[in-house]
Amino acid sequence: MAGGFLLVPILLFLYPEETPATITSITLTVAFFNALSGSIAYGRLKRIDYRSGVSFSMVAVPGAIIGAFIINYLSRGAFQYAFGSLLLLIAAYLTLRPDKRITGSLLLKWQVSRSATDRQGNHYKYSYNLPLGLVVAFAVGIVSGLLGIGGGIIHVPALTQLLFFPVHLATATSHFVVAISTLSATLTHIADGTFSGDIGRVAVLSAGAVIGAQFGARLSQRVKGSLIVRLLALGLAIVALRLLIAPF
Repeated sequence: MAGGFLLVPILLFLYPEETPATITSITLTVAFFNALSGSIAYGRLKRIDYRSGVSFSMVAVPGAIIGAFIINYLSRGAFQYAFGSLLLLIAAYLTLRPDKRITGSLLLKWQVSRSATDRQGNHYKYSYNLPLGLVVAFAVGIVSGLLGIGGGIIHVPALTQLLFFPVHLATATSHFVVAISTLSATLTHIADGTFSGDIGRVAVLSAGAVIGAQFGARLSQRVKGSLIVRLLALGLAIVALRLLIAPF
């Protein structure tokens, strides 16, 4: 994930005077550089499904632009509670982990088959429902532009639980899609003037994110997919409770 689900609460705490639009313009830019750096690293590992990623990006971009416009009309309080509620729902879903066979039986039509072999020689074969994937990507784009979180916290669970992507390919492909959608949302903030005055903060945060993404991509080779999902659920739950129970 691009890390926005952690960065947004941190910036809300550090800059209580800033509007949600300003906060998201910063985090989206950082998320873009993080996702771009991660995509380069995952590309070297041959774990990105580029064909699927391009298809998802075509609908994620307009969604991200819509979300970037909507954020201008949300108050800080509404933004914070919406953000916390979303994180808590995703954490609960990841913890419960519905049986894939149940959802899979409902998604047999319009299947697209894929196969890939990564740099380590691991071979992957999987199929997914293309229309559902496009709907998910559009929703991720809206959430990305609206909440400034990149969208990976939704996209990765959706890719693994609904579209049956292998976890390592899901994280890599999500980075690729997030890089494109966050760039479009960032350009939207630049166009409407929300981004002005934040170059210094963005530069510092982005530099750290670019370096961290390289370490994260390499670390993913040594971490089991199931552990990645559990750590994600725990992280989301902690941040969500902090936002909902003890608002800034």
